[in-house]
Amino acid sequence: MDKLTSFLRANRAGSGKAMPSVCSAHEHVLMASLMMAQSHQQTILIEATSNQVNQFGGYTGMEPIDFANYIERVAKAVGADMDLVILGGDHLGPQVWRSEPADVAMRHAADMIRDYVNAGFRKIHLDCSEGCAGEPAQVGDALAAARAAQLAKVCEETAPGQVLYVIGTEVPPPGGARADEHGITPTSPERARATLEAHRQAFAALGLDAAFARVRGLVVQPGLEFGPAHVDHFDRMQPDLLSAALDGYPDLCFEAHSTDYQRKDVYPDLARRHFGILKVGPALTFAWREALYGLSHIDSWLHGKPHISQTMEKLMLANPKPWQGHYPDDRALRHFGYADRIRYYWNDPRARKAINAMLTRLAGTTIPEPLLHAYIPKFTASLAGIMTRRGIPLSKAILLASVKLALEPYMEDRTSWLTAQ
Repeated sequence: MDKLTSFLRANRAGSGKAMPSVCSAHEHVLMASLMMAQSHQQTILIEATSNQVNQFGGYTGMEPIDFANYIERVAKAVGADMDLVILGGDHLGPQVWRSEPADVAMRHAADMIRDYVNAGFRKIHLDCSEGCAGEPAQVGDALAAARAAQLAKVCEETAPGQVLYVIGTEVPPPGGARADEHGITPTSPERARATLEAHRQAFAALGLDAAFARVRGLVVQPGLEFGPAHVDHFDRMQPDLLSAALDGYPDLCFEAHSTDYQRKDVYPDLARRHFGILKVGPALTFAWREALYGLSHIDSWLHGKPHISQTMEKLMLANPKPWQGHYPDDRALRHFGYADRIRYYWNDPRARKAINAMLTRLAGTTIPEPLLHAYIPKFTASLAGIMTRRGIPLSKAILLASVKLALEPYMEDRTSWLTAQ
C-alpha cells in the first residue's frame, strides 16, 4: 500500500494525525520543510500549483520535471530522504487558461497534467471549478466533475493505476481571500456528498471506476480562511457534521486549503475531524520575510545599508500584477499582508542580488546579542543557534528557523524535532 493511502486510512481509524502539504517553490521554505521531515522521519507532501509550474513554465519558470528535479536537489543538499516526499500537483485544471474557450483551456490542462504525471507527481488535485470564457465564474458540480473525469482519464492513460486523486469544487482561491472578502461558510454535509456523487458518476461514465477508487481527498471548506489583513479562525466549538459525508469511503479524507495562520490547537482538531491533509504555503514565506526584514534592520545598524524593503517596493511597483486584485494600493499590505503576494518577487534577480549581498555581509559579522534580539525573537534565534552547529551561517539559520517554527504546528510530533537539528 502506498504511504498516503496508509496514512489516510489511519486517520479514518482515529489516529488523529494529518499530513502537512507544503505548497511553495521557495528554496529556503523547501530546505526547512525537508529538514523537518527528515528529523521527524515523517512523510510530507510537497506540491506545485498550476500557475506556479506548468508546461509553459508558470511564474517560477519551471515545468513539472524541473520542479521534481529541483526538489531532489534541495533534498540532497539538506540530507533528506526523498522516500519521505510525495510530490503533488495542486489546482490542476483549466484555471490558468480560463480566459480561453473551454476546449482550448482543457487541452492545455490535459497537456499539463500529462507532464506532471510523467515527472513523477502521484497526488493530483483535479480542480475544474472555475469557468472558462463565456461561462460563469464558478461552474456547477456536474460540469466540474465531468471535466475532472476527462483529466483523470489523461492520468490513467499516462500512468495506469498509479495516480491518487483529490477532487472538490468548494476550493478556496489560491493564496487566500481577496481584500473585500469576509465571512466563511463551512461546507455542508449535503454539499460534500453531492460533490462526491457527481464525481463518482462522471468517472463511471468514462469507465474510470478504478480511478475513482483512488480518490483520496475531498476539498471542502472547514470554516477558515485568511485575507490580506485578517484571519478567519476556525471555530473549534462547532459540531463535526462533515465527517458523516465520508461514510462508505474508507480510504478518503478531507483536504483543507488555506490553513495558514490558524491557532496551534486547530490543526489536531482538524485532523480528528478527518481533515487528513492540511495545506500551508503563504504562512511559511510570510515567516521567512519577517526574519529577512529583521536581518535587514540589523544589517542597516551594522553596515549602514538601506533596508531591503526599499528594493522590494520598487520591484512591486514596477510590476504590480502579482498583488493587484488582492490588495488595494497600500504599501503596508504589499509588504506585510497575510496573502504574502511579495513572495512572487523573491526570485527576481535584483531581489536575489540584494538578499545574497546582505547574507554575505552578515555571515562575516558578529551580531551583538542585544541587537539580534531587538529584531529576531529569542526562540527563533535560539533554534538558529542550534542549527549553526551544522555549519549553517547564523543569518541563514535564522531564516530557516523562522520557517520551521511556522511549520511546526503541522507536524505529528511537535516537540522532538527541536532537539533533533
